[in-house]
Parts: sequence; structure tokens; C-alpha cells
Amino acid sequence: MKKIFYVLALFFAALNLRPIITSVASMMSMIQAELGISALTASLMTTLPVLCMGLFAPATTTLSQRLGLERTIFISLLLITLATALRSADQSVTILIVTALVGGIGISLAGPLLSSFIKKYFPANPGIVSIYSVSMTIGAALASGLTIPIYTQRQHNLSFALSCWAIMGIIAVFFWIGLIRKNKPSRSDIKRLRLPLGNKKAIQFTLFFGFMASMFYSLTAWISPIALSFGYSSQHAALLLTVFTLIQVPVALLIPNLVNRSGKIKQWLVLCSVSELIGLVLLLSPVPMLPAVLFLGIGAGGLFPLALMLPIMATNTPEEAGTWSAMSQMGGYIMGAFGPLFIGRIFDLSGQFYISIIAMLVIVLLMISVQLSMNMGRKAVEAHQGNEPQKN
Repeated sequence: MKKIFYVLALFFAALNLRPIITSVASMMSMIQAELGISALTASLMTTLPVLCMGLFAPATTTLSQRLGLERTIFISLLLITLATALRSADQSVTILIVTALVGGIGISLAGPLLSSFIKKYFPANPGIVSIYSVSMTIGAALASGLTIPIYTQRQHNLSFALSCWAIMGIIAVFFWIGLIRKNKPSRSDIKRLRLPLGNKKAIQFTLFFGFMASMFYSLTAWISPIALSFGYSSQHAALLLTVFTLIQVPVALLIPNLVNRSGKIKQWLVLCSVSELIGLVLLLSPVPMLPAVLFLGIGAGGLFPLALMLPIMATNTPEEAGTWSAMSQMGGYIMGAFGPLFIGRIFDLSGQFYISIIAMLVIVLLMISVQLSMNMGRKAVEAHQGNEPQKN
């Protein structure tokens, strides 16, 4: 029964890590029209949270040591929920930017610590990370797919459409209240943990996370505009973005379990990257966009849970997994935040998306080169199935 409760706590926590971003992303044109702001200002509402996810990730180590793992995750969920709910207070640029900042800080704390949570409560099953990634994808898909219908149903009430996602946060907060009551932080035998800045493998994980995040956020931001530039209708362009998001759910559920069975994480990393490569090549070809979007979604859906699994599999304790996750997400999300801006800048200079797509091809090739350099094999998986400890 305890394990089910922990899985549900993980599920509801992860469910809240993306709606504050994707709800705004889906409403970008409406926000610009209603508030009379530029595209650059509007982009801050999605770029700021991702930047925060990188800049504040290192703080997770200190906070979790002082307050305890469960309490720190609870505080992060509280920040995300309050930031989302505050969007109902006023329909202004200031509110949207401030809440994007606060929500981003909350996400930055929860992200690495949920990896520690998995390491602590499911030490022999790193594949449980599939629950984490699937839940986060579901949260992102719900917010991106339903925010506009809610906005329309509520007589174009922008504040309500963006703030209603706080309901999911309230549910998560109640689950985590139960967890923090059961788990009190221990003050004994505490040693200061540091980010593994000099560790070659941790640096490889960080670079991979950065290339993966750059691709994910670039595709999320630009799939619809690319479709529009290819002559698709706005409804069809929105549908392609929904397909890109939804296909990630079954893939994110399946891939970690395949890794657990085969032990060949490097193989699955490269296969998922090749899927993105195929999708980008298809975008450059005179064929319908749907197959390209499916390959891109399959690749993105597999890469994210694998990025979460790597620090869990390469470390021995929840605290160590947290520091490795914090480092990979710190560097990774900072790189990821600039991905859409880089692709957009190339479009501004060239006037068409083909050069931008070629730039994304280069990013994927760089990501594959990092993956091939990693020393990860069956031993890493077996260590967490109870055979022998993993040596770093």
C-alpha cells in the first residue's frame, strides 16, 4: 500500500511540472493580442521558467539537506500552485512574468529531487522514472490542448484559462502533506554534498540533457509555425503539435522498461535520437508532415525519461542522484531555454525554416556523439536490480 501511495505522490507531483509553461505557450497569440505585447516579451513567459529550471537547480542539494527531501518537494509544489493560482489576480504582463519566474523556481527544485525520490523509494527499479515522465507529458498535453477551449468556454477569460491549472497543484499538495508528516528530516551524519562538476560522466549527462532539452523546446515552440509556413491551416498546425505531445506518452512509458529488460541504455539513447533525425530529414522532404511529427515525438518521448534515468543508474544514494540530476538539469535547461531563441533567430535571418531545421539536425548529431561517448551498459542496470553496486 505504501508503494502505491509513493507512486501516486510521484505522479501528481510530476503532473504539475509543465502546465504553467504549456498553458501560456498554447495561448501565445491571444496573450499578445489582449495585452498588446511584442513576441519577444511574450516569449519571456515560456523562456523564464526554463531558465529558472537551470539556474536554481543547484539549490536543491542545500535545501533538501536542511529541510528534507519530502519537505523540499512539498515547498516546490506549493510555489508552482501559488504561482499558477496568482494568474487569476490580474490580467497583466507583470503578473504573467512574475508567476513564470516563481513557477520556474518551483519546477527547478522539484525536477532533480523527484529523481532522488525515485532513488530513495524505488532503489531497485529506476524504470519507475516512466511514471515521472509520462505524468509530466500528460500535464503538458492537458494544458496545451485544453487551455484554448477553456478560454473560449469562459467568454475569453484569459486569467481563468491560465490559473485553473492550480487545481492539479492543490491535489498534489494534499498528497505531499501526508508524506511530510511521515518523514522527518534527519540531522545526524549530514555531510555537505557538491555538484560533480569534475566528473566526466556527469559532464556527458549534462551535455546530453542540454541537447535533448534544446531539441524538445525548439520543436514544441516551432512545430506549429513550421506547419503554417508549409501551407497547413492553423487548426491542422495545432493538431500536429498535439500529435507530437501525445505520442510521447506511450513511448515514455515503454522505453524505461525496455532499458530495464535489455540493460542497453546507450542503444536506446541512440535509437531515440535517430528517430528525431529521421523526423527532421522528413521535414526537409516533400512529404506530409505527420510522419515527421510522429518520428520527432517518438524520439522526444524516449529521450526525456532516459535523461532522467542516467543519474539514477550511475549513482549509489538518493543524495548523490540528486546532485547529479541537479547538475544535468542546471546545464541542460539553460541550454534548452536558448534552443527556441536560436532557431527563431536563424529563421529571422534566413526568412524560411529549412535552415532552422538543418540547425536542429546538427544539434541531434552532436547529441548522438555525446551518447556514443558515454560508458553506460548492462552493469548499470543490473546494479539497481540488486546484483552489484555501480562504480563511478
